[in-house]
Amino acid sequence: MEREIEAGEIETGEHVTGRTKEEAHRSKCPEKELTPLEKALKERKEYTRMSGILLHPTSLPSRYGIGDLGKGAEDFIDFLAASHQHLWQTLPLGPTGFGDSPYQAMSAFAGQPYIISPDLLKEDGLLDESDLWEVPQSDPRRVDYGKAIAFKMDLLRKAYEHFCRPEMEERFLPAFEAFVERERYWLPDYALFMAVKEAFGGRCWLDWDADIRDRKPEAMAAYAGKEKDEIRFFEFVQFLFDRQWNRIRLLAAQKDIWIIGDIPIFMSLDCADLWAQRNLFRLDSRGYPLEVAGVPPDYFSATGQLWGNPLYDWAVHKETGFAWWIARIRRQMELSDYVRIDHFRAFESGWAVPYGDETAEGGKWVKGPGAALFTALQKKLGRGLPIIAEDLGIITPRVEALRDRFGFPGMKVLQFGFGDMNDRAHIPHMYTTTNCVCYTGTHDNETTTGWYTHQPEEVKDRIRLYGNCDGGGVSLDFIRFAMASVARFALFPMQDVLQLGNEARMNTPGAPSGNWTFRYEQGQLEGWRRDWLARYTRVFARE
Repeated sequence: MEREIEAGEIETGEHVTGRTKEEAHRSKCPEKELTPLEKALKERKEYTRMSGILLHPTSLPSRYGIGDLGKGAEDFIDFLAASHQHLWQTLPLGPTGFGDSPYQAMSAFAGQPYIISPDLLKEDGLLDESDLWEVPQSDPRRVDYGKAIAFKMDLLRKAYEHFCRPEMEERFLPAFEAFVERERYWLPDYALFMAVKEAFGGRCWLDWDADIRDRKPEAMAAYAGKEKDEIRFFEFVQFLFDRQWNRIRLLAAQKDIWIIGDIPIFMSLDCADLWAQRNLFRLDSRGYPLEVAGVPPDYFSATGQLWGNPLYDWAVHKETGFAWWIARIRRQMELSDYVRIDHFRAFESGWAVPYGDETAEGGKWVKGPGAALFTALQKKLGRGLPIIAEDLGIITPRVEALRDRFGFPGMKVLQFGFGDMNDRAHIPHMYTTTNCVCYTGTHDNETTTGWYTHQPEEVKDRIRLYGNCDGGGVSLDFIRFAMASVARFALFPMQDVLQLGNEARMNTPGAPSGNWTFRYEQGQLEGWRRDWLARYTRVFARE
């Protein structure tokens, strides 16, 4: 007897299947051949519990004064694989400006030109051997941004000259043009922004001539014409970054390594996004912020923290269906497997300080977009958003409810847990969920070794009792504590793997200089450190 067609089934004319119409249509169409990266990402193993290292690419070994995506990155991926680590967390990968902070990028979408590898450019025929003969001397454990930036930008311009040769254009032009077309949402504005910025000697866009500052059509057309080659240069640099970063993603995926990216919630005042889409931010008619971001006075600071970032006009974002945020998160999902969002609490409400105030004391709490933003992201990008919420600081039940509603893991920091005897949120045996990320410390913390040296004896004694240890290798003890926790992910800065003191600290919040300079040398990754990590990874079932 012929069976009735049930809901969700379709009739093919020959037999009944349990597939949807969309699935049946796909079956009739030839499947698109996967790229090597897509294939590696699809075949990569994901483990229930994973651990890994927090390391920004600028910290990688390189003879060019700053870490890059060449051999140093390859060796680091090999070290992760050999030590059975499956996570690599970076800081934000955007192009930095004054102060060199990854959290003050000049674009929400572009990549950092300074980590492009000269050696890979030479392999591609975009540099000659002679271009790399005179490399400025540098400290292998410190980035000198002034030297490194000048040298790298000079090399990138030489690479562009090579690219413009007929034989090179023929080789790279199809891929370059495909990249420009694919990233058309943000790349034209960014490249024009950078070209005009160069024309004005690097000055902030607010200090440009009024016609181009305000994007008058005549001025836009004029600069697009006279800066045509410079615009193409900045597009080419982004093409190089994308090409080299995808190579690193492929190498990582082939070794079952997942990359955790990072973005700040707020944008720098001097960035392409503000210039191109001023309506998305709370700015006055000249482009200056009405309010800026910060943190209210607390135990750590009597006057609060004044960050200076412009705030979003969330009503306008909502009117656009959060199109800019959807594009931003989509781009980050292309670059990484998970995305940590800094200062997550501002999605619920953020501290708004009147522009021009010298401290954060005069601020007030202003509501954020809340669930509406993440619902819009889910509709466009899928329900399982790969977001990690940086939920440190003043966290209210409403912030926690927003985080938990969408299943985003929050952060636990061991230094906070052991430094404050009553901080149950960060001490491992008090975790109430596996859906969290346990860190020994973050880029803003002291190194664990440096932190331990000035703790009161009461704290030191608790750590020694807790770990049945003598405190002599406290950063490794903390790595062990993190791995042993129920947290799904355990992460630790490279400085803690290397047991370095505060001379290797990545960032000291509030310090005007000396940040973001940490580098290590390949010889510091001794074999015993690899074996130690591998052993404890197996013990605590993180592989």
